[in-house]
Amino acid sequence: MERRNPWVSFFVYACALLLALFLLAPILWMLIMSVSSTNDLTTIPLRWIPEQIDFHRYIELLTVAENSAGKAFLASMRNSLAVATMATLGALLVAIPGAWSVSRSPGRQRLALYAVVATYMLPPVALVVPIYFALSALGALNSVFSLAVVYLSILAPFTTWLLKSSFDNIPQEIELAAMIDGARLDQIWRRITLPLTGPALATGGLFAFLLAWDEFFYALLFTADQRAKTLTVAIADLAGGRVSDYGLIATAGVLAALPPVLIGFFLQKSLIAGLTTGGVKG
Repeated sequence: MERRNPWVSFFVYACALLLALFLLAPILWMLIMSVSSTNDLTTIPLRWIPEQIDFHRYIELLTVAENSAGKAFLASMRNSLAVATMATLGALLVAIPGAWSVSRSPGRQRLALYAVVATYMLPPVALVVPIYFALSALGALNSVFSLAVVYLSILAPFTTWLLKSSFDNIPQEIELAAMIDGARLDQIWRRITLPLTGPALATGGLFAFLLAWDEFFYALLFTADQRAKTLTVAIADLAGGRVSDYGLIATAGVLAALPPVLIGFFLQKSLIAGLTTGGVKG
C-alpha cells in the first residue's frame, strides 16, 4: 500500500478544516445572535460571546398570541411546509414515470428531456409576468396550492433529470425478465424498479423539498398575507426594517433551518447512496 506524503495529508486536512470553518461560521454566529441580548448586539466593539444567554426570542416566535410575531411566524412555517410537501410529492409523481420513460426510450425523448431541463435554466423573472396573469385570471393568487403548482413547474424538470441517471443504472433485462414471467408494468415498478431506485428517490425528494423550502422570489410576488405567505417572505419582512431586533431575525433563521436539517439527518444514508449511484460501475 502506497504511503501518503505527510505534507499532502496536512494540506488535505487543512483545506477540509478551512472549508468547515467557512461553512459553519455563519451558522454559529446566527446561533450566538439568537441567544444574545440586544445590548450585546449593539455594543461597540461587538461582543462575540454574550454575557448572558437569553432564549426569550425563541419563546416569542413559538408562542401563538393574537397579532404577535409568533403567530405570523408559525403561520408562515405551516404554509412553507404545506407548499414544499405538495410541490415535492407532485414533482416525484411527475418525474418518476417521466424519467423512466426517457431512460427506456432512446432518441427523441431524450432530446425532449433536455429541452424541458433547459426551461429550468431560465431566470425566474422571465416567467413572472405570464404566471402572474394566469393566476390572476384564475383567481388563484395568494394561495398555498397555487404556489405549490408554480413550484412544481420548477421542480419537475430538475427531479426528472436527476432520477433519469438512476433509472439508467438499472439493467433493462431485469424488467424484461419480469415482463416475460407475466408481471404487469405496475408490478414491475412496485417490486423491482422503485425499490432499486429508493436512495435516488429520497435524494431527489430531499433536493426538491429544499428548493421549494428556500424559494423566495415567486413567494414574494404571489402571496400577500398570512393565508399563503411562506417562511422566506416572513423572515424578509423581519429584515426589512420593521424590526430592529437583529437577534429575532437570527432566531427566525435558526428555526427555519430546523425542518430541512432534521429531514436531511434522517435521510442521510439514502442521500449518500443516491449521490454515489453510478459513481462506480462493475
